[in-house]
Formats: sequence, C-alpha cells, structure tokens
Amino acid sequence: MSLSTINAGPAVSAAGPAPTPPRSSAPARRRRQRSGGALLIWAFALPALLVYTTFVLVPVALAAVYSFFNWNGLGALDRFIGVDNYARALQDPIFLGAMGNNFAIVGLSLVIQGPLAIGIALLLNRNLRGRALIRTLIFVPYVLSEVVAGLAFRLMLPPGGPVDSALTAIGWSGEKPLWLADPSVAFWTLFAVITWKYLGFAIILMLAGLQGVPEELSEAASIDGATWWQTQRYITLPLLGPTIRIWAFLSVIGSLQLFDMVWILTGGGPLNATETMATYMVEYGNGRSQVGYGSAVAVILFVVSLVIALVYQRIVLRRDLRGAITRG
Repeated sequence: MSLSTINAGPAVSAAGPAPTPPRSSAPARRRRQRSGGALLIWAFALPALLVYTTFVLVPVALAAVYSFFNWNGLGALDRFIGVDNYARALQDPIFLGAMGNNFAIVGLSLVIQGPLAIGIALLLNRNLRGRALIRTLIFVPYVLSEVVAGLAFRLMLPPGGPVDSALTAIGWSGEKPLWLADPSVAFWTLFAVITWKYLGFAIILMLAGLQGVPEELSEAASIDGATWWQTQRYITLPLLGPTIRIWAFLSVIGSLQLFDMVWILTGGGPLNATETMATYMVEYGNGRSQVGYGSAVAVILFVVSLVIALVYQRIVLRRDLRGAITRG
C-alpha cells in the first residue's frame, strides 16, 4: 500500500453528507409576508383613519347624541326629549320646503347641467382653434371658491347693479327682475349661479371620460356610413356611461349638501325661497343657539345623503364597481 493511499483513507472516511440547515416552510413565509403587508397597510392607513374618526365619525356621533336633548350649547346637556326634535323638523313647513329645494336642485342639475356638460364636452373634444383656451375659461369658475363667487354675484345682482346695467345696454328697457329679492326669481337665479360655478367640473370630467373612447370605433362607424350624431349616440355615449354615472353621483350628493353658495348669495331668503337643509341647520343650530334641534336636522341630512348614496351605489354603480373591487 502506497503512502498516498494511506493518507487518503482518513480524508475519505471523514467526508460524508453534511447536515442541511433547517429551512422555513412555505406557509410560514407566506404568513410573515402577509403580516408584513398588513403592518405596512396599517402604517399608511392609520393617520388618515385617525383624522377621519376625529373629524367625521366623532362629530356625527355627538350630533346624534345632542339631537335627543333640548340643548342650547351652554353648559351640560339639558332635558332629554327623545325624538321631539326630529318630529319638529319633519313637521316644520320651512324645513320641508328646504328639503324640497334640495331635491329640486338635484333634479335640475341632472336634467340641465348633465346634457349641457356632455354637449359642450363633445364639441370641445373635436379639433377646434383655441380649444385649450376655451377649456381653461370653462374650468376657471370651478377653481374659484364659493365665497368669492357668491360675493361677486351678490355685488352684481342688486337693483341697478352691473347685470341690470348690462341688460339696459343691450336694449332691455323694461323693468328688471329683482334677482335676489323676488321669491319667484331668487331660486332660479341661485340655480343659474350654481350652474355657472359647477358646470366646468362636469365638462372636464366628461372630457376625461372621452379620452377613453377609442377613436378606431368612431372611424369604423364613419366608414360604415354612420353620421356624427349616430356615432355619438350608439358608440360615444354608451362608452361614456361610467363617467356620466360617477358625475351624477357627485352632483346628487353635492346638491343635497349645498351650503356655501346659498349662504353667501341669499342666506336662504327671500322668504325661505332658497333655503336648503344645510342653511336651515346652521340658522337654527348656530344662529338661534338651538344646538339640539340643529343636530337633529344634521342627522336627518346625513341619513338622507347616506341612504341615497347606498341606493345609488347598489342600483346604478353596481356594474361599474363590480370589476373595481378586488379580494385577496
């Protein structure tokens, strides 16, 4: 036996399968990944959740509590009166009229602002000279705050103001309407100002939706002999449906909660002709120091908005939201 063979013996005998380190199982790794992802989600969501709870959920809960008391906001809660504040609100013709004004604005917005926005958006979606400038001018009123817009129209609409002077300059020699003082005119004046203020947002939203309509479909329809109106009716408008439904949802909720423009422009007058649920709530809850009663009105407004939002989402937006909800 050679020396090399003797020396190789111990080395061979020492070699063998080394012990493998323990590996973590796949389920354990997945659990750690899920826990890490959950912690990351909570880290990002917790600040927003705290803000939402502090400034939305807590005030709603406090309003619900205050609504059951005859409380003026001073000292401790006064006498418990149950649902008397709700019964008073639902029997008050002024509040019922304010609720009617809200729903009238909802209907007028859908019937007038919607078709106007769609028509103007379809025109601006074509190749027009100065299209970018026109889009900017249309969107400017929406950028202005409600306070600025309301004060501007309040200064322009009194008797003998700039609006009356402009009408006289173009040949109107008759008696001018009392835009903000006549109960039969004030509501329509308010709605005209609201339309001027928020129509730009609807147009920009429709223009954004039109960008998702493939041009190939319109070109194919044109080749098949379809007119421009037929193309818009059977191709563009159906594909614009999700955008229209989202705008309608925002318009309905915004009309129900309308406050700033009304409060600055008319204050709910004259003779409660432009009163809304929100202005009625502030007038009684803050102006007349009936905090309990104002809280009941606030709860009614919240419940009405919530019910309409849930019903609209359930019936109208169900198809649009079906593909947007993902489950892990």
